[in-house]
Amino acid sequence: MGCRERAAKNELLRIVVDGDACVPDRRGTLPGRGAYIHPVPVCIDQAVRRRAFPRAFRVQGPLDTTDVSRAVETVVGRATP
Repeated sequence: MGCRERAAKNELLRIVVDGDACVPDRRGTLPGRGAYIHPVPVCIDQAVRRRAFPRAFRVQGPLDTTDVSRAVETVVGRATP
């Protein structure tokens, strides 16, 4: 969604909509339409800038992406030595 590059499903983070917010779905079990993105801050920023989340989930207006950003920051924080 963000960088538009292809990757294996297990390398991507699934995101679903819960109300007016995007939430990460690490286990892939939450109901609803899912969108996949690389778990890096650059891809999240690009998706927000391009307004890709509302378009992918077919909703009107902006969606709150703070939970997704926090989840990506914790993943990146763990991976950095």
